[in-house]
Amino acid sequence: MVAQAGKDVLIKIDLNGGGQFETLAGLRATRISLNAESVDATSLDSPEGWREILGGAGVKSASVTGSGIFKDAATDARARQVFFNADIPDFQLILPDFGIVEGPFQITAIEFAGTHDGEATYEMSLASAGLLQFTAL
Repeated sequence: MVAQAGKDVLIKIDLNGGGQFETLAGLRATRISLNAESVDATSLDSPEGWREILGGAGVKSASVTGSGIFKDAATDARARQVFFNADIPDFQLILPDFGIVEGPFQITAIEFAGTHDGEATYEMSLASAGLLQFTAL
């Protein structure tokens, strides 16, 4: 795999619940973390006392953070609506040369900032809220 442009890592939100995904506009930085907890199955019978992990038994999750500037009224309004209504819409996480992760996420935090001589910025955090599907690119 060759180096990829960071601008190609995208977070898309379902605008209306019908599968119409739009990129959250104005993002400048994005971080996507996929996690799988392990379940320790070590016992007195474990070979030479080495830890054993029970395959397929842990909880899987994904967390996403992004930051940027306000640029698109439709996606900004949708994100605010989702947060204040505590909705859990589908999102798409586009990872170039890797794939697309799609499924339900909750917006767990939105932070706003600005200085008198700069643009207004925001930071957003998402937490997976159900089964995620992966499609390889």
